[in-house]
Amino acid sequence: MRLTRVHVEAPLVAGGMLDLPEGPAAHLARVLRLEVGDRCVLFNGDGHDHPARLVEVGKRNVRVEVGEGEPVDNESPLRVILLQSVARGEKMDLILQKATELGVAAVHPAWSQRSEVKLDAARAAKRLAHWRNVVVAACEQSGRACVPHVAAPVALSEALASLPAPGLRLVLDPDGDQAMSGLQPDLAHPVVVAIGPEGGWSPVDLEHLHTHGFRGLRLGPRVLRTETAGLATLAALQARHGDCG
Repeated sequence: MRLTRVHVEAPLVAGGMLDLPEGPAAHLARVLRLEVGDRCVLFNGDGHDHPARLVEVGKRNVRVEVGEGEPVDNESPLRVILLQSVARGEKMDLILQKATELGVAAVHPAWSQRSEVKLDAARAAKRLAHWRNVVVAACEQSGRACVPHVAAPVALSEALASLPAPGLRLVLDPDGDQAMSGLQPDLAHPVVVAIGPEGGWSPVDLEHLHTHGFRGLRLGPRVLRTETAGLATLAALQARHGDCG
C-alpha cells in the first residue's frame, strides 16, 4: 500500500520527534483517520523521503517519529523553467499542478502587456502563497522530493532579467524557426519556455523575448490555450530530451 506523503518545512532527523503542522495533521487524523502506529512519509524538499510513524494522535495535533532518509531519484535530467504569463484562477492552478507532475524545475509568473489578471501587492503575496501550496500538493501526489521554486509574479521585463544566462530559450510560435525534433538542449543548462497570456504575446512582449534570446518553437499548426501550451511543451521536451523517453 502506498503511504501518504506529507511535506514539512522543517529539518528531518532520523530518530527525532516532530509535531506536524495543523493542515497535514488534520488530513492524517481526521480525513485519513490514521492512528498511533500507522505510517506516512515526510519530505522537506531536500531530495529525500523520510518514513515516519505516528506516535501521538490528538484532536489538533499529530506527532511522528522520523525514520532514516532515503534519496529519491526521480528528477528529470532536463531542467525546464516555465516563464508563464499569469493566468486567471483555476487555470494558473492547473498549470502549476500539472507542470510539477511533468517535472518542471521552476516557474516564473510574469505580468505581460495583455495579462487579464491584475493584483495589488497584498493580493499578489496571497496568490503566491497559494501557488506554492499547489506545487507542494502536486509533489506529495507525484512522488517528487524536490519542490519546484515558484517566483513572485513580476513584470515581464523583470522576469527576463532574472533568468539564468546560459541555456536554450523558447517561445511558442506557429511560424517559429525551431521544431522539437531539431532541438539539442545542453543538459548542463536549463531550458526556459515562455508561455503567453490568454490573448497571446503582444508585439512589444515578443520584441522583449527575442531581444533576450528566445527563439520561436513550432509545436504544431494549432493555437494552444495558455493552460495547454506550457504543459504540452513540457511533455514533448521530457519525452524527447528528458526522462520520459
